[in-house]
Amino acid sequence: MKIRPLGVLAAGTAVLLVASACGGGSNSSGGTPNAAPTDKVLHLSFLQDPGQPPDPDVYYAGQGLLLTTNTYEGLLQYKGGTDKPVLEPLLATEWNASPDNKVFTFKLREGVKFHDGTPFTSAAVKASFDRRAAVNQGPAYMVTDIDSVTTQGDYGVTVTLKAPNSAFLDYLACPYGPRIMSPEGLKTNGGTDNAQGYLTNHDLGTGPYTLTAAEVGSKYELTAFADYWGAKPYFEKVELPVITDVSAQQLQFNNGQVAAILHDLPSSAVGQYLNDNKYSHYSLPTMMSNYVYINPRKGMMTDVKNRNAVMQAIDVDELVKQTYFGRGKKAEQIYPPNMMAAEFGKQAVTHDPSVLTGIAAGLPADQKAVTIGYDSSNPDNQLISNLIQTQLAAAGLTAKVQAYPTSEIYGWVGGDGQSAPEIMTYLGWPDAPSPYTWGHISWDADGGLNFFGCSAPAVTAALAKGLPAGTDADFSTAGEEAVKTGCWLNIADVNDFMVAQPWLKGVEQAHVVTDPNTLRLSALSVG
Repeated sequence: MKIRPLGVLAAGTAVLLVASACGGGSNSSGGTPNAAPTDKVLHLSFLQDPGQPPDPDVYYAGQGLLLTTNTYEGLLQYKGGTDKPVLEPLLATEWNASPDNKVFTFKLREGVKFHDGTPFTSAAVKASFDRRAAVNQGPAYMVTDIDSVTTQGDYGVTVTLKAPNSAFLDYLACPYGPRIMSPEGLKTNGGTDNAQGYLTNHDLGTGPYTLTAAEVGSKYELTAFADYWGAKPYFEKVELPVITDVSAQQLQFNNGQVAAILHDLPSSAVGQYLNDNKYSHYSLPTMMSNYVYINPRKGMMTDVKNRNAVMQAIDVDELVKQTYFGRGKKAEQIYPPNMMAAEFGKQAVTHDPSVLTGIAAGLPADQKAVTIGYDSSNPDNQLISNLIQTQLAAAGLTAKVQAYPTSEIYGWVGGDGQSAPEIMTYLGWPDAPSPYTWGHISWDADGGLNFFGCSAPAVTAALAKGLPAGTDADFSTAGEEAVKTGCWLNIADVNDFMVAQPWLKGVEQAHVVTDPNTLRLSALSVG
């Protein structure tokens, strides 16, 4: 995940959902639906431990957003149940941006309490932004350009940036954005690490749930906050054991012990649940994409002509058909889905393996050998990598497939590319829906998702030109220039495929297009 991976788009339309009483048991079809719980406890699970503490100024991974987004709140959020990002109020009830996107004013919500019982006021905004900058982890970049935060009484605040930034409101609303924390709680529990130790198993947020257990590798638990300012959640407790075996997770779901599976179902399981009417299944719009990355610093891939030939040799239609049936489609843009209008950022790569066949015939044997890497936690990309291996072999290359742990993949950033494979398949999504954010992090030389250090001056220039006003035409140019490098190919726009017991209601409205692998738990109920 985000993986980091990283404006506001036009108002979204109601999301079109694949939601029905289908999906399912391992080999069965039909049967008696599992009974709804009567104790108001929601049983979910993580397939692997989130890997980072649920501290929103530290957390920067994929699984685990369920914890941070349900315990903490920011000034703004994105509306649930849409297929495009639509800003809406949260702890700020009104906001205004100056014409140059440099000064932002907010009217704050009254009557809000933090989970430690203290009241939310404007003082918390500066304290929270300062804390994120001081912790200085992955998502700190969202506040580094803040020049000043000034208050107008208890319920007004003005944020002034050092330079215009059309993505700033997106940062405030996105799932990895600045969350507002209790200043008193930060002071009381600050210690020598800005309360990082305390926030590994506590929280200081205002959300509908509070963190009541966080046992790494074992279980997590959320409990409804009695003094929450908004509508009270139906479920009073949410239990989240860590189930590291996908088959065990599905068995518990099929037996009714788990209410839903929210992420990382392999393709084989998707097919089973699509054809079993005992369960509900949902294919929900996201900003996730599956990419092919090519390493421009290694072997035959140092030649842009060769990189583009490899891209042309990949049969994207076949990859999507084999892997993402029921939950994705072939990507038409280099940017992730639901980010830009269809006419922008077009990805024009014609499938023609003969180009690579001609090049491969003239290469020495040692130049024909390539490695295709994938994240070891992603079974879909193992399948995609195997399919690409076959396609490249048909064009004359000798390819092997290798799994890499996430930590090693991020270790390639800033390196010389020699310890990395020639090709990598990768599922990612933006931190925030601004095209600038994705482009900068993926394509600029210092980007956190630019694993192989591929960049081009024309890409960087177009991104910088588009940032102040959020100009789609400039971002589109950046994307088109990125395609020309031969370093990136967007294979598929990927939906969140979730399965749930038929009694679990509100899944569509609980899902947010910018927030993969998670739901707003307060929107769920029994019906």
